[in-house]
Amino acid sequence: MDVNGRTKIIGIFGYPIEHTLSPLMHNAAFHSLNMNHCYVAFKVHPDNLSDAVKAVKSLNLLGVNITVPHKEAVIPLLDEVNEEARFIGAVNTVVNNEGKLTGYNTDGRGFMGSLSEAGISVENRNVVIIGTGGAARAISYYLSEKASLLSLFDIDRKKSERLVTDLRKIRGNVELLESADAIGNADVLINATPLGLHAEDPLPVQQELISPGMTVCDLVYKTTGLLNAAKKNGAATLDGSGMLLWQGVLAFELWTGMKPPVDIMRNVLLSNIK
Repeated sequence: MDVNGRTKIIGIFGYPIEHTLSPLMHNAAFHSLNMNHCYVAFKVHPDNLSDAVKAVKSLNLLGVNITVPHKEAVIPLLDEVNEEARFIGAVNTVVNNEGKLTGYNTDGRGFMGSLSEAGISVENRNVVIIGTGGAARAISYYLSEKASLLSLFDIDRKKSERLVTDLRKIRGNVELLESADAIGNADVLINATPLGLHAEDPLPVQQELISPGMTVCDLVYKTTGLLNAAKKNGAATLDGSGMLLWQGVLAFELWTGMKPPVDIMRNVLLSNIK
C-alpha cells in the first residue's frame, strides 16, 4: 500500500538501528492485511530519547518498539508501565492511546511462545539461565512460574544477586549458581548473554557439560557456537529467531488490536537472518 495522508506510523527507537529486521517483518504483515500502516526505524541517540518519546505524541504515532540502549531509560518518560514491564525493568513496546503512552515488555512472552511452538516444555523442569541482563529478566519472569527450579548465573555477581532477590519476591524456586559450570542438573539451558553474536566468541559454558538429554536455547537469533556444540553432544536446540518473531507478534496486537499473519512474518525474518 502506498503511503498517503491517512497512513498510520509505527516505529522503533534504537542506537544503532541499521541492523533491525523489525521493519521488514511488520511492513510485510501490514501489506498482507492491506493495512494503511508503515513501520519505520528511527536512529535515536541516548541524549535525544526524551525528545523522541515526546514526538510519539506530537506526531501521533500509533506506538514504537524500543531496543538497545533505551529499554530501561524510556520507563520514566512514559505515562504508564504495565506490571510485567515494571518488574522486568525494561520496556520494548510503547502504545500511544490518544496521547497516553503505555509501556509493555513482550520479550518474555515472546520467548515462551517460541518454546511452545517448538514443542519444548519447561513445566516442572530444572532450567538454567546464563546471563542476568534485561533479556534474562524478561524470560525469568515467566520461566520461574513454570519450572521446578530456576538457576541463574552471571559473571556480574551483583546483577545476578539482584535478579534472584527480585524473583524471590514473587517465586520460591529460584537459586543463584556460583559458576557457569554448575549446570549438571539442567533440563533446559538458556544462553542470555551476547556470547555467540560473533564467530570468535567463546562458549558461555564448557561443551562437555552439555548432556544429550538437555534442551539448549540461545537468545541470539542465529545458529551459534553453543548451539553447534549442543547438537554435537546430542542435545535439542533452539535459537532466538522464534523469540524475535513472537515478541513482534505480541507488539503488533498491542498496536492494532488485530492478529497478524505469523507465517508471513516468520518467512520474512528467516529469509533475512544472516
